[in-house]
Amino acid sequence: MRGALWLLVLFAIAAAAALFAGNNQGSVALFWPPYRIDLSLNLVLLLLVGAFLVVHTAMGAITALLDMPRQALRWRTQQKERAMHGALLDALSHLIAGRYIRARKSAQTLLDQEASLTASGQKPANAGQLRAIAHLLAAESAQALQDRAARERHLQKALDQATSARDAQETRDGALLRAARWSLEDRDPEAAMQWLQGLPQGAGRRTVALRTRLRASRQAGRPLEALETARLLAKHHAFSDIAARGILRGLAIDLLNGAYDVAQLQRAWLALEPPERVMPEVAIHAAQRLTSLRGDPRLARDWLLPVWEKQAELGDSLRVKLVCALEEGLDSIDGGWLARIEAAQKANPRDATLQYLAGMACMKRQLWGKAQQLLTQAALGLQDAALHRNAWRALAELAEQREDAPAAAQAWKRAAGE
Repeated sequence: MRGALWLLVLFAIAAAAALFAGNNQGSVALFWPPYRIDLSLNLVLLLLVGAFLVVHTAMGAITALLDMPRQALRWRTQQKERAMHGALLDALSHLIAGRYIRARKSAQTLLDQEASLTASGQKPANAGQLRAIAHLLAAESAQALQDRAARERHLQKALDQATSARDAQETRDGALLRAARWSLEDRDPEAAMQWLQGLPQGAGRRTVALRTRLRASRQAGRPLEALETARLLAKHHAFSDIAARGILRGLAIDLLNGAYDVAQLQRAWLALEPPERVMPEVAIHAAQRLTSLRGDPRLARDWLLPVWEKQAELGDSLRVKLVCALEEGLDSIDGGWLARIEAAQKANPRDATLQYLAGMACMKRQLWGKAQQLLTQAALGLQDAALHRNAWRALAELAEQREDAPAAAQAWKRAAGE
C-alpha cells in the first residue's frame, strides 16, 4: 500500500513539473560586462537544484570524514564490551559445567576488560554491578576449589562494588545469600546467621533466605528458631504438605528433646502450635519424655488425649507407641481414662493392642480375673515383640499371685521366647 502511494505521489510531481516547465517561457539574463548571458528559467532551476545536491553531498562527506575517529573509538569500545559480555557468558557456562578454574579465569578476563574500558574513559553502563557479578563468579569458583582466601577476597570486593553501585541492591542480596550458603558448607552456622542478618527485611523473608536460615538454625542447634522458620516456609508453600508436616514434626521433636527438666519440657510444649501438638508422633514423644523426666502422668495423659480420640485412624506402629506411652502411667490412671480404654476395647474387641492395654489397666486396678482374660487373648494376637513379651510376663505374675506354679513357669517361658 505504501509503495502504491509513493508511486502516485511521483506521478503527481512529474505531471506538475511537466505542466510548469512545458509552458514556462521565462528567462534569466546574467550581465558580466561587456557580456550578457541569457538562460532559460528551467535551466537555472535545474542548476540550482544540482548545486544544492552537490553542496549537501560534499558537506556530508566532510562530516563523515571528521567523524571517523569517533566512530573508530566507538567501534573499539563495542568490541571490548562484546568481549566483556562474552567473558561473562563463558564464566557462567564453565561454572555450570563444573569447570571452576576456567570459570575463575573467565571472570578475571571480564574484570580486566572492564578495567581497560574504564581506564580509556569509556566506562560501561552498570560497571559496578558487572564487577560485583564477576567477583561473585570468581568467589563461587574459589569455594568449589576450596580456596577460602580467594573466596573471601572476591566476596568482599563483590560486596564493596554492590554497595557503591546504583541499582545493585539485588546483587548485594545475592552476595549475602551466597556467603551464607558457603558458611553452611563450611559447617559454620553462626557465620551464616550473621550474613543473613545483613539482608533487608523483605529479602530476609524470601523463600531462599528462609531455607538457608532453616539449615543454619538446625546446624546451630536452635530448634525453636528452626521451627519458626519452617512454619513460615510452610505458610509460603515452599514444601509439599507431606514434606512440611514431616519437617515440622521432626523439629518439634528436636525441641522437646532439648528439654532436660519438666519445666523446660512444659515451656517447649507451650511453644508448639495447636496443629503440632495433635501430631501423634509429637504428642507421644512429649508424653514419653515427660515420663522419663518423672513428670506428672496425668499431664502426659492430657497431652495424649487428642491422639487417643483418633487412635482408630493410626497405623499399627503408632498405636503400639501410644499404648506404651499410656502404659507407663497406668499406676495413677483414673476412672475416666479407664472408662475410655474399656470403651475402645469393647468397640473393637478383636484388637490385640487394645486388649493388652485394657488388661494392663485392669491389672493395675487389681481386677485380676478380667486382667487375666484380656491379657491371655492379647498374648495370642500381639504382633509387637515387646508387647507380646510384656503380656506373658504379666500373665506369669498373675499366675504366681494365685500360686499356679505350672502356669507361671509356662508364661515365663513364653515371655523368654521359648
